[in-house]
Amino acid sequence: MSVMAKICGINDPTAMHTAVDAGASYIGLVFYEPSPRYVTPSQAGDLVAEVPDAVTRVGLFVNAEDAEIDAAHSAARLDLLQLHGKESPARVAALKNRTGLKVMKSIAVADEEDLARADDYLSVADMLLFDAKPPKDMVNALPGGNALSFEWRLLGGRFWSLPWMLAGGLKTDNVAEAVRLSGAAIVDTSSGVEQAPGKKDPEKIRAFLGALSAL
Repeated sequence: MSVMAKICGINDPTAMHTAVDAGASYIGLVFYEPSPRYVTPSQAGDLVAEVPDAVTRVGLFVNAEDAEIDAAHSAARLDLLQLHGKESPARVAALKNRTGLKVMKSIAVADEEDLARADDYLSVADMLLFDAKPPKDMVNALPGGNALSFEWRLLGGRFWSLPWMLAGGLKTDNVAEAVRLSGAAIVDTSSGVEQAPGKKDPEKIRAFLGALSAL
């Protein structure tokens, strides 16, 4: 089984080079200021300068305005917009049509009922991402990157007409089990390859991608 990976929240050159050299298929740049992984458009442009075209450059946005998205895309030559907020299907469609970029919509999951939200985006998005929904009492919770997971079995045996990624608390020692239970063909990690919030660990990146290559 060949499983692809996205390393998200990259904000320094060493992490970027490590992710690309170790075989990441997607690299994620966070354009959401409250996140410890936030990068400016200028910083993002520098980071992707040597990223090969075969690696998909993903920009993560949370309820962003057009100007913010345009600035990031202009600087970083994005391939895919990851919408991680409360963007409606109409907003997804509008962004896709206006920018000409592919769009991935994040679906926050705590239980089976949350999966139904994916149906609203099947006709407008290009990809889906299933991430863990933070509990309401979690202090300073981010839309993603909280090192939380959800019950992976909820995804097992299900079919969507769009490709999808699995995110939420994935790291080297649990990603194989997550893939087995969910059936994911693409996985996404951020906090799982960090030594501290916003600080990627090159060894953890290599180990995570190495674990996938063994599947």
